[in-house]
Amino acid sequence: MGEWHNLMWNVILLILLLLIPVPAVLSWGKEGHYATCKITQEYLSEDALFAVKQLLPDSAEGDLAAVCAWADEVRHNYHFRWSSALHYIDTPDFKCNYEYCRDCHDSYGHKHRCVTGAIYNYTMQLKSAYANSASVLSYNLTEALMFLSHFVGDVHQPLHVGFTGDLGGNSITVRWYRRKTNLHHVWDDMIIDSALKTFYDSDLSIMIQAIKRNITETWSNDVPVWEHCAHNYTVCPDGYASESISLACKFAYKNATPGSTLKDEYFLSRLPVVEKRLAQGGVRLAAILNRIFTSKAPIAQSSI
Repeated sequence: MGEWHNLMWNVILLILLLLIPVPAVLSWGKEGHYATCKITQEYLSEDALFAVKQLLPDSAEGDLAAVCAWADEVRHNYHFRWSSALHYIDTPDFKCNYEYCRDCHDSYGHKHRCVTGAIYNYTMQLKSAYANSASVLSYNLTEALMFLSHFVGDVHQPLHVGFTGDLGGNSITVRWYRRKTNLHHVWDDMIIDSALKTFYDSDLSIMIQAIKRNITETWSNDVPVWEHCAHNYTVCPDGYASESISLACKFAYKNATPGSTLKDEYFLSRLPVVEKRLAQGGVRLAAILNRIFTSKAPIAQSSI
């Protein structure tokens, strides 16, 4: 009887432990993904905008930005746990470079399971379905669109192509002003949150408008370069990942050792990097969708 009693308590304890939320690798917070996709919508061609609105779930009410955080919301759902490894890439510590063949795999060594692999995959699904209506039956195109839109945002967050040893900054404990957190969370959320409070009257739409002005004014000459993919490829995420790990080394990891306190100097010098990456992610996602949805017969909406 005593052994049975102990066994029951162990089972109960195990169940309780499983119910405790576990910190996970995150991505741009909802604000970052929302901003990226709002920028995207400004640069969609007429054909691409029509196709995107066809594929969006009804709940989005025609707004791509409304579903750009969806991939984060479902990743802990039993049916979507497989997608967790697709939000990031782990690169060798301190090498500060990225190579698809070396780095694009999950923790079990399964190839192509990383954020760049996912971008290639969902681009292929959308493009093949749009070129060949028979492929519509093979893929959930609504999910493909939402995954692609999210992952293009993710690959532009520098610490989503961070070091293996610190899980892209997740295991580097720091203080953001007075708040204890980790370096990855600083780049996902806290730089954006602090910017909203400090410069944008806590209004994300004002921040997005400021980034859009920079795109049309300060960065206008760079936009064609951002949009371009060599060899007429539809998508080229390896370049985006290479940029991210370079920025992670130059800006994210620099002066952010475990236990350090990050204040104004770090915030004010890193905010321009974050805003530019949001801009690049938005412009590039639009360019990808424009190349996928060239003027052809419309595709049927996929259920979700």
